[in-house]
Order: sequence, then structure tokens, then C-alpha cells
Amino acid sequence: MDFAKVNELSKKYEPRMTRFLRDMIAIPSESCQEEGVIKRIKKEMEDVGFDRVEIDKMGNVIGYMGNGPRLIAFDAHIDTVGVGERANWTFDPYQGYEDDETIGGRGASDQEGGMASMVYGALIMKELGLIPKDFTVAMVGTVQEEDCDGLCWQYLIKEHGLKPEFVVSTEPTDGGIYRGQRGRMEIRVDVRGVSCHGSAPERGDNAIFRMGHILTELEELHKKLKDDPFLGKGSLTVSQIFYSSPSRCAVADGCSISIDRRLTTGEDKELAIGQIRDLPSVRAAGDRVKVSMYTYEEPSWTGLVYPTDCYFPTWVLPKEDVVCKSAEDAYRKLFSKEGRTDKWTFSTNGVSIMGMFGIPVVGFGPGKEKEAHAPDEKTWKEDLVRCAALYAALPATYAENKG
Repeated sequence: MDFAKVNELSKKYEPRMTRFLRDMIAIPSESCQEEGVIKRIKKEMEDVGFDRVEIDKMGNVIGYMGNGPRLIAFDAHIDTVGVGERANWTFDPYQGYEDDETIGGRGASDQEGGMASMVYGALIMKELGLIPKDFTVAMVGTVQEEDCDGLCWQYLIKEHGLKPEFVVSTEPTDGGIYRGQRGRMEIRVDVRGVSCHGSAPERGDNAIFRMGHILTELEELHKKLKDDPFLGKGSLTVSQIFYSSPSRCAVADGCSISIDRRLTTGEDKELAIGQIRDLPSVRAAGDRVKVSMYTYEEPSWTGLVYPTDCYFPTWVLPKEDVVCKSAEDAYRKLFSKEGRTDKWTFSTNGVSIMGMFGIPVVGFGPGKEKEAHAPDEKTWKEDLVRCAALYAALPATYAENKG
């Protein structure tokens, strides 16, 4: 492989990647509302000469290069979160901006920039003949990740039959090669009380007071959760609280909370649920408390409903795995230096690809984690170029290493 030529072509396509990314940013594409940006991606794939392009029944877009029986996939979720408080932005989040070094707008780092690099990485593969003859490369733009990470790949693997040897996640990695992340789950705790007049609260059972004891013990539980030398510490935080009461002059008869639980190595849903059910305050409440896991069943932009539990398993790709070593090899040969191998703080579609199905995932994507969901989100043109180059070089590097 002529690695210098790969870099040269990637730099050549920087203006086209920039234009494509800015077009995607300009199309609002929050979860379940991605139709416009999916169709824009499909057009770009067709324009650059993908061998075939399709949109599945969930609304994910898949562009294929090559016709071999062995499959490698690249993933970019192309949905975004909302804008949030508009006053916190110094520029229009959809009109965005561009200067010599950066591109701004909602989705720039998280993570439509990955899609821009993927499409042109595939074009470089085609132009330089870098797809091994027995391989097909699939560039996948996935939906609903921000709402329910990994749901799209549950559908792609189980229903669409897309089963690659490995997947490259193009979530932002700040220039590093990433090989794992903590898992997560969304837990709900419901407490039932008995209402009565607020002037005589002893006649009732205040659900908010009961929940208060549980909240105190949850805060202490967070401090005791398992730590892992690579992925870091498991964590929990209370993210929402709800109540029911006949009036402001009555004892509350219901109180509920949502818990964001992050799972490190060795933690799973049974452990996390069990830890909460075993809290003294939860045990004391008896049948007046229920600890459960949320489910997700929102329709995609096509109207498809594909229900799943809100459980997103932890995953780690061993550093010695051929997929990780191939990414490191491609990085070294392209950029004449060693890459930084690390992990994500947040969650990705890897929770289903590797966490549920055991398909290896390695990460390399333009942008920075800290830009995700933040006002004035941006990415770097240099990142787009470097990522496109590595994507182009990786299939052949893997094929050589794997044999």
C-alpha cells in the first residue's frame, strides 16, 4: 500500500468532506427525525460511486463497496441531540460556521463528521484498489443512537442480517484509537404512599419522605461501586424525579426517580438492579417500592417500532486483538508515529455490536468527546482528513494481519 498516496488523496478531498459535513449539519436530525439527513447521505454515497446503497426498514442508510463474502463495517450515528438553550450558542447551530481549521454546528463532532470521513475513506479505497478481493466494506449511517444507543445495530444484525467481522465506530476519539467503554442502564424506582390532608400527615404515608431515605442511600452506594484500572469506576446518578399528590395541601401518594447507572467491567444489569433492591430503605418499604428497568419503544422516522430494554452492556476489545493491532498498524504507517490507545467516557453503538453480539469494535473518529451535546459544538478539518485516510487503509491492513 502507498500510504503517502492515501494521505495525499485524503487531503485532496478535504473540501468535499467539509461541504458534505456542513450540508448534514444544516439539516436538523434529532433522534427519530433523521429522514432528511439520511437521504442527503444516500445521495452523497451515490454521487461518489458506491457499488450499492440502501435504506433499511428502520431508516439506517448502508453504502457498500466491494463484493466479497467477508464484511467489514464502519458506523456513524447521524442523529443528534437538540440545540438546548439557544442563548448559549454564539453562532447558529444549523447554519454553523467554517474557518481554516474548524467546522461548527450541531453534530459536527457527535457525530456527522464521522460519516463525512467514512464516505471519502471509501472513495479512496475504491480509487486506490484497497478493498481486498474477498471483502465487502459497508459504511453505515445509523439512527436513534442518541435516544437508545445500539438499538440500530440490534436491528441491523438480527433483522437485516448485517454481520461483519468487525466494526469501526467513528464516534469522536480526539485523535486516539479507542477499544472500550463502560456500559449503562436506565433504572426507575417507584414508591407508593397514602395520601391524607397535609394538616395531619401522620394519617398518611408520604412517598416523598420514603424516597428521601432511598436517595440518601443511593448517594452512598455510588461511592462504593467497583473501579476498573482501564474503564474506570462504575457510577450512578439520579437524573429525574416525579411525584403525585392530590394538592399542595396533601401528603404525596407517589414518588418516582430515574437513575443513570454506568457499568464498569464485571457489572451487569442483574448486579445493578440487585444493589438497589438490597438497600435497607428499599427493603423497609416492602411492596410499596418497585425497582425496574426502562424500555425504549419510540418509532423511528420510518414508523418502525423495535422495543428493547434500556440496558447497554460494557465492552472492551483486548489490546492484543488483531482488529486493535491493525488499527494501530495503519495509524503508525500513515502518520509515522504511535497512536494513543484509550477508551470512551460516554456510550456508543458498541454496546450492542460487541457488548451483546461479540463482534469486535475499534474506535477512531473526528472531533472530541467534550464537544458532544455542548453549545458551540465543532470539529477539526485535520481530523476529517486523518480519519478518512485511516479508514481507507484499515481493511487491507486487517486482511494482511488476519490472513
